[in-house]
Amino acid sequence: MLAMFFWSFVIGGLICVVGQLLFDVAKLTPAHTLSLFVVIGAVLAGFDLYEPLVDFAGAGATIPIVSFGNSLVNGAMMESEKHGLVGVLTGMFEITSSGISAAIVFGFIGALVFRPKG
Repeated sequence: MLAMFFWSFVIGGLICVVGQLLFDVAKLTPAHTLSLFVVIGAVLAGFDLYEPLVDFAGAGATIPIVSFGNSLVNGAMMESEKHGLVGVLTGMFEITSSGISAAIVFGFIGALVFRPKG
């Protein structure tokens, strides 16, 4: 059990370190970094490399934004088997709709509660 927590922390931390390096060294904007991480997660899922990482690291691999790309690809692949091309489009949103909805709701609440800078 302790080893699972350790590897989750290490893998999640490494993902964050890569993101920070992209900010500091490559001078990428947060939007570029976010998009890049989603695409990396999607590509890893497409090659069936992300699930073994999730099995090994647990929450360290499922919490960061990289897992959103994984979820998009998994949803598209599952629904494409049932409904073809239409399933590709609907499957992505079916799997990720709760996360997208939570981001919208909590972003709205945050905008109501806090004052913007500038």
